[in-house]
Amino acid sequence: MKCPVCKISALVIEYERIELDYCSRCGGVWFDEGELELLLDAVEQGAARKYVADTAARSPAETEEKARKCPICNRPMKKTLIGENGGVMVDSCEDGHGLWFDGGELNRLLMQMDAETPAGDEARQSIARFLNSVFQFKRDNK
Repeated sequence: MKCPVCKISALVIEYERIELDYCSRCGGVWFDEGELELLLDAVEQGAARKYVADTAARSPAETEEKARKCPICNRPMKKTLIGENGGVMVDSCEDGHGLWFDGGELNRLLMQMDAETPAGDEARQSIARFLNSVFQFKRDNK
């Protein structure tokens, strides 16, 4: 897959049978349809599905940021706000192919979700270690 921002080949990173496409240049991450939900399920974050449910059906966010093209269908993606109070803007393929997180956006979404869930769960610690090693995710140790 080519990065929608840098146009270079993304790295494929596998975790718990989930293949993520990661751009080592800009830090962006592509989740094919359903992959983010699988990642959240891996850490028992079922309640966090509210963040990503129906992104293709949401209204576009108002922004001056240039539209990215879907790496699957090559059509312009819609800017969509997800997270607490629409705190993170991501690119969503309107055909449902997936979500693109620019560098740092995945980190912000995960920090919001982490703030809402209690610490001490081994599955959550495992995913935090994975995210930290790949995406430089910073988690407060509560």
